[in-house]
Amino acid sequence: MNPDSNGNWAQNYKSRQQGHASNKTLKTKPHKLKQPPLPSSTPLSLSHPVHYRPATSSPDSDVMSPNYQLLRTSAVSQTSVSTSTTTTISTIITISRFTHFHLQSPKYIDCYWSQIQVLSRISMAILKSYGVRLREPTPQFPRPNLCDNYKRRNVKWRSPQAAVIPNFHLPMRSFEVKNRTSADDIKSLRLITAIKTPYLPDGRFDLEAYDDLMHMQIENGAEAVIVGGTTGEGQLMSWDEHIMLIGHTVNCFGGSIKVIGNTGSNSTREAIHATEQGFAVGMHAALHINPYYGKTSLDGLISHFDSVLPMGPTIIYNVPSRTGQDIPPRVINNVAQSPNLAGIKECVGNDRIEQYTGNRIVVWSGNDDQCHDARWSHGATGVISVTSNLVPGLMRELMFGGKNPSLNAKLLPLIEWLFQEPNPVGLNTALAQLGVVRPVFRLPYVPLPLEKRIEFVNLVKEIGRENFVGKNDVQVLDDDDFILVGRY
Repeated sequence: MNPDSNGNWAQNYKSRQQGHASNKTLKTKPHKLKQPPLPSSTPLSLSHPVHYRPATSSPDSDVMSPNYQLLRTSAVSQTSVSTSTTTTISTIITISRFTHFHLQSPKYIDCYWSQIQVLSRISMAILKSYGVRLREPTPQFPRPNLCDNYKRRNVKWRSPQAAVIPNFHLPMRSFEVKNRTSADDIKSLRLITAIKTPYLPDGRFDLEAYDDLMHMQIENGAEAVIVGGTTGEGQLMSWDEHIMLIGHTVNCFGGSIKVIGNTGSNSTREAIHATEQGFAVGMHAALHINPYYGKTSLDGLISHFDSVLPMGPTIIYNVPSRTGQDIPPRVINNVAQSPNLAGIKECVGNDRIEQYTGNRIVVWSGNDDQCHDARWSHGATGVISVTSNLVPGLMRELMFGGKNPSLNAKLLPLIEWLFQEPNPVGLNTALAQLGVVRPVFRLPYVPLPLEKRIEFVNLVKEIGRENFVGKNDVQVLDDDDFILVGRY
């Protein structure tokens, strides 16, 4: 707008200018605007931002119009803009400078606010009309106000497909490990406990109770723990919780017991990511299951395991009753060529175990009710046990003390009670009755019914309370004593 084209506007402008001229504290003319020229033939791009300074600003400060900043960060073409478009953009910039100048000059706000609003709306309307033409094909993100001395960095954009490129390393890499453990160190383990994860009433981890469980395992001779396995309810954890619990176990107990993290997944990408993070926080070995639900071919199983074996010592877990797919010996014999294969946790039966041990492949029994015979009659190295959460000392004796049919017969009723419902329902109920953990369940797991809880009290008395973990007397908990958490 030209002040001489509107008499009222010019008169008001002069009167206000004279009024402010009498103010001795005002040493500069606020309406004087220093700005670089913008030739209409110059295309607008993010690499050439336009700066301007009102006279009231210090020479070192750069003030950027909010409307102009929006223009810079919203829609910019990678190629030169046509002459008509460039002229329109120059007009918008001029309007933006005018708007910003009067917004920065308080003495004009009361008289020209309506004009400023109109100009701002015109600016935004023109921007919207050219938004499609000027929009850049790649996503644009807000940028900070750039000063003349701002050092720009050329950041190379990487496609999201890089996440599935073979051997693509995420921030935590497999060679950034705290505990360098060989597969031979894992092969010698005989008693491995699939440790329970206890919870607070709000569903978060009860790390104090967890640490007590770990101390009891170490004191009673367990050589390793599986963290976040089926028994530890890794399937109910986020990956952040999962890796945090592995790291906590390593930091607190990694010098006294081997920590094997369950970082397997039915997604190879997730298995790679979780295993890299698990080794980065210090786990000694990884436990990997075959892809479940979305089952794959036998060649797909081989490719899946070949993707995770190079990262470190690995135990492959075969439990067809949960995954819906057996891992046949053909697959194991193929991946056994890797030096990082520590062994197999086998739940199919002792005949399969004997088949592997005949080929000098290390095997742990995954069935507590068969582990005695697997260890002493079929060549299994040991057991990965659920029952050892309750009676770790007796399970160690079963694995280290030679054939002991009487001890095995003594433990079988307890084992049968634990697995009358899918694991870990029975274990969670038993540990709560022993007073070792709070009676908190993450859904969909719920406690065993009252009559089964009474049976457990009788089993504890028959085997001997001194053989179980904890110091409190076993109790028959009421239904109201249990807390079921659906959201946590």
